[in-house]
Amino acid sequence: MDIIKKLEWRYAVKKFNPDKFLSEEKLERLKQAFNLTATSYGLQPIKLLVVQNKELQKELVKFSFGQKQVEQASHVFVICIEKQIDKKFIHDYFARVQQIRNTSDEILDPFKGALIESFSKKEIEEVRGWATNQAYLALGTLLTVCALEEIDACPMEGFLPKSYDELLGLDKLKLTSVLVLPVGYRAADDMFATLKKVRRDLDESIIHIP
Repeated sequence: MDIIKKLEWRYAVKKFNPDKFLSEEKLERLKQAFNLTATSYGLQPIKLLVVQNKELQKELVKFSFGQKQVEQASHVFVICIEKQIDKKFIHDYFARVQQIRNTSDEILDPFKGALIESFSKKEIEEVRGWATNQAYLALGTLLTVCALEEIDACPMEGFLPKSYDELLGLDKLKLTSVLVLPVGYRAADDMFATLKKVRRDLDESIIHIP
């Protein structure tokens, strides 16, 4: 597998084939990739909402500045952040570490205490900004895995989070949406599929320090 060729194949789809759907196997692979993405401290302050409901997807278009990809896609991924990263959230993470790795309290407690103290001093918006950065890490992982699996995708920041949250019931889950990723398969007549990528030359985007 040539990963560079796969990344060259990838583009932000402008028109999906509405009649072509991801298999359960492909969908499961993307969900696993999301769950395995790197996050700061390993805390995973993010969740993935998977929408496969054409009526609901059509409703979301008006909250996505008219972008039809949301309706056409096989599935719509909504990457969300936890609204509250508090002492309990951090405790729960370290409980998982202990359960999975059987690490002693003696080793974990200093790090756990330092994280709890650090987050307790942060303003809510600072914590949400940090969590949003983790969502972008997950988006990058998903886009790369989509390319490897030849699944098409269109990363979107252009949507109304509050309206998404209300329609999808995210407030009840103590989540807020930050990114949208329709996934599926490109339409045969999407003219953007054949356009050459526009990127800087490597010597303009890469700096080597000997």
